[in-house]
Amino acid sequence: MITRAKEILAGAKEKMSDAFEFLEEDLKTYRAGKANPLILNSVHVDYYGTPTPVSQVASVTTPDAKTIMIQPWEKKMIPVIEKAIMDANIGLTPQNNGETIRCNIPPLTEERRKDLIKKAKAAGESAKVVVRNARRDAIELLKKAQKEGMPEDMQKDYEQNVQKETDAFTKKIDELVSAKEKDIMTV
Repeated sequence: MITRAKEILAGAKEKMSDAFEFLEEDLKTYRAGKANPLILNSVHVDYYGTPTPVSQVASVTTPDAKTIMIQPWEKKMIPVIEKAIMDANIGLTPQNNGETIRCNIPPLTEERRKDLIKKAKAAGESAKVVVRNARRDAIELLKKAQKEGMPEDMQKDYEQNVQKETDAFTKKIDELVSAKEKDIMTV
């Protein structure tokens, strides 16, 4: 019974950890006024019939805090990458010199900052929902295991452990979102 309870707790913890990691990666793609190659993660180009991330068909660097430079490995990809960046509607205007594509990062408007903060908070809430669902599922499994013969005090102890994990991940999510909010508001 102890191994069953440990498996339930480990499964819940893994789901919570996955939700946190997904949120962390998602927030990295938000443009916060500084050049960050990760904002191009959502941009895909048609590479020989396959949608491929820009970072897999070109070298993406940030020569300074306000510029992203994209150097395609094949020159014929330059117009394709430019079009994909424009179509992605991420607020960047690509310019090419025949060799590389430069994207100057415009300063964020107050309205755009507020939209990004709203989006970050919504993403944080979604992650918390996943964490709470993992808690609910784990508690249901523990109650089922108790009906199948697990001692009640063990079930209650593991329920408390699940709640502690839930609280810890909720706190980490809140800290991550508030750090991103601070980053977005920094001019």
